[in-house]
Amino acid sequence: MKSVSIAKMFKTTGMLVFLTLLASGCAGVQVSRVEADKEIALTDKWNDEDSRLVATEMIEDMMGFPWLRRFNKEHPGKEPTIVVQRVRNKSHEHIAVDTFINDIKRAVMRSGLAGFIVSGAEREDTRRELKEQDMSASEKSRMEMGEEQGANFALSGTINSMVDQLDGKRVTSYQVDLKLINVQTTREEWNGQKKIKKFQQRSKFSF
Repeated sequence: MKSVSIAKMFKTTGMLVFLTLLASGCAGVQVSRVEADKEIALTDKWNDEDSRLVATEMIEDMMGFPWLRRFNKEHPGKEPTIVVQRVRNKSHEHIAVDTFINDIKRAVMRSGLAGFIVSGAEREDTRRELKEQDMSASEKSRMEMGEEQGANFALSGTINSMVDQLDGKRVTSYQVDLKLINVQTTREEWNGQKKIKKFQQRSKFSF
């Protein structure tokens, strides 16, 4: 009876050792370099590719609206300037809004049809630099104060999301809304919307 218990104990111990070795073998981590513009979606969360695609498509739509042709007609030879007021993340997850805004700016600048005016802290830093130049820089090299370029248009928007899940399946929907406002007239010149829907299903493993 005692020998049976000992054999059973060794069998159990051997199984534990085997499972431990198996677990340690599966716990290895491998890291490799990939191209920065290659999408690798490990989850259904908002990622850098979503940010880039949404920004590019929405800006293409914005630049196709009548406001740009109207501005060019009324101000021949002048490039319209835009300031980003605020893009708020109202989704269920953390989203790098600054990255999305930079994607928007790059898309506009790449089009060559409009430019951007900095806002907030960047504007204050620039003004501080001008004040220091006024006191310290030579007359030939210093930049003049009071020469700031005003923004013709203001861009703002929101990022929203919705999650629906059941039995290991989940659908995550994102909706980005942006609008462009004429600073002089407060007229809303463009209102754009882009939706993204992602489906995630958990695999069922059997041992």
